Order: sequence, then C-alpha cells, then structure tokens
Amino acid sequence: MSYLDISLEGVVLNEDKKEYKLSDFAGKNVILYFYPKDNTSGCTSEANAFNEITLPDNTIVIGVSPDSIASHKKFAEKYGLKFLLLSDSEHKLADAFSVRGEKSMYGRKYFGIIRSTFILDNNGNITKEWRKVKVNGHAEEVISHIN
Repeated sequence: MSYLDISLEGVVLNEDKKEYKLSDFAGKNVILYFYPKDNTSGCTSEANAFNEITLPDNTIVIGVSPDSIASHKKFAEKYGLKFLLLSDSEHKLADAFSVRGEKSMYGRKYFGIIRSTFILDNNGNITKEWRKVKVNGHAEEVISHIN
C-alpha cells in the first residue's frame, strides 16, 4: 500500500495552519518521524539531529507529534528547525503508521506515541522503518539508508 493514499481528513496541520496530506510530497523521498512531545530532552535532541543532517536532493524531513500548532511553532522557532512539523492531535497519521501504544514512565502506564521513523520513497512506499527509536546516532543512521 502506498501511504500517499491515506486520507487525513484535514487534521494534520503545520505551524502556519496549512493542511497537509502525504500525497503533497509525491515525487520526494520523505523521512517521516514521530515523536512524543515538543521541548522534551529526547525530542529536542532528535529534532536538532535531523536539523543538522545534510539531505540528498529530493529528500525532506517531516516531524509529527500530537502537540498543538502553537507548540510546534514555538519549538521550531526556539531551535531554528528547517523542516516541517505537523500537528496530529487526532492521531490520524500516528494510527495509520501504528505508532501509538502502551508506554511506561516511573511505573505509570499510559498510551502515547512510540518514537518511530519511516523512509518513504517518491511513490509513498515504506523502504525502511525504525520503531522504539533511541535518539543518539539515529538521524545519521536514517540518512545512511538514503544516500
């Protein structure tokens, strides 16, 4: 299945309130990464790492979390992020990629975003995926699968 066909029903927005669907990126290689929350240490480290990698031509990075558009805007401005951040507050994209699940912190169990990354080719097909990502060295590993 091509992920370009997924209907997001107008719920995935960027910091400028523009609606997106994956088909908007047809013809490009997409590094699509899901992260739990803006401005947390792990998510900030991951965003900065993706911001610093050199991308091949025709390749883009898109970060997705359930945070609000306002939160994404502040996060992107604070760290000078050069890539698109999408707000998936209704979890349409997260559910399409099956990246929500049970997590645990300090013995408390909850349901949330499981840090995951996908490389989509220019036809919207997944060519590589990582689930339960460890942040250190991850961006470099991802880019090595595109070059």
